[in-house]
Amino acid sequence: MRLETAAFQGERGAFSEEAARRLLGRRVNVLPCQRFEELFRNLTEKKVQAAVVPIENTLAGSVHENYDHLLHHDLPIVAETSVRIVHNLIAPPGVPFRNIRRVFSHPVALNQCLNFFSSHPRVERISFYDTAGSVKMIMEEKPSDGAAIASELAAKIYGAHILKRGIEDDRQNFTRFFLLEPAGAKPRTIRGAGKRPWKTSLVFSIRNIPGALFRSLGALALRDINLVKIESRPLRGKPWEYLFYLDLWGHREDKVVRNALNHLGELADFLRVLGSYRAA
Repeated sequence: MRLETAAFQGERGAFSEEAARRLLGRRVNVLPCQRFEELFRNLTEKKVQAAVVPIENTLAGSVHENYDHLLHHDLPIVAETSVRIVHNLIAPPGVPFRNIRRVFSHPVALNQCLNFFSSHPRVERISFYDTAGSVKMIMEEKPSDGAAIASELAAKIYGAHILKRGIEDDRQNFTRFFLLEPAGAKPRTIRGAGKRPWKTSLVFSIRNIPGALFRSLGALALRDINLVKIESRPLRGKPWEYLFYLDLWGHREDKVVRNALNHLGELADFLRVLGSYRAA
């Protein structure tokens, strides 16, 4: 049987690749993409069968760019997973920790390891475009004083050595990822997801008049539907007006959710369901 290919942003060994493996199995083929825009385009053009995108981190917050891409591409959310972000100090084999003077990684990863840098003031932080990419770079250039901060998977893929494990400041560091597929794709079974509750994600806009958002959310509250998250994004072309992204418990085909969505649709200028999927 031919294995499917999933696109993700970043180099091999990125946390997004770990999310793809959790969602689609360890044997899944992966296509690294330089930018999120490239990832969405590859899936829209069906050059890959799936894509995995980060949508929010418990420390850094939402990945706003991907909320915008979800709006502009008809790529339903079919699953989600949550990955614990463990930052490791990684160096080429044979380079001891005492030699390290420069550490490369994505700025977000560097900022999530500030206690480590405070404890080792001799070590300089250097921003790089990608966590896994920083490991790839040090293994290509073999700096005698350089290291990277990235995942254990990145160290394995590039043959690097982990000098220190778990150097992140906060152990409650998780990133939530969506699995996307082309519209109309055959429903898939996610391993271990059968007993998890359903979630639905949607986006809508309303007129900027008093009480509009209150009435819109009331369509959910009146039916005792639990709102998990709400996120606002600027509505392009209409300054100071906004789109609202919601996550709620339940499937779009559940009677109570379907009635709430119909009610919301009567109040909203625009409404689109982005997907119903088993919760992580």
